[in-house]
Amino acid sequence: MEALKKYGPYVVLILPALVFVAAGIGKLMGAPELHQSFAMMGLPGWFGYFIGAAELAGAIGLFLPRTRKLAAAGLAVIMVGAVYFHVAYAVPSAIPSAVLLILMLVVMWLKWQPLTPSSG
Repeated sequence: MEALKKYGPYVVLILPALVFVAAGIGKLMGAPELHQSFAMMGLPGWFGYFIGAAELAGAIGLFLPRTRKLAAAGLAVIMVGAVYFHVAYAVPSAIPSAVLLILMLVVMWLKWQPLTPSSG
């Protein structure tokens, strides 16, 4: 149980960060599947690249203690937009975006303690 309390928050941090890195890189590489949503909403083509850069920067920011909460807040805003898109345009499924949103809210809520060696 002690290990869960110590390392659990980092799982909540690392797994979504990997998703944001993958999504950000995909958007920056111009993957058509990842840019279709922006076109459907009538947004300019550059906006998908902007969101990709923001996702990548946010994922990196999650690992820096000084920027962690701000990065999580920015990524949460992006996920609010993603959930809105899935619901408003009846595109299945909003669940992954909603889960990422919740995880970013958890990251903002947690009180982060530095990892220190156990004094077993």
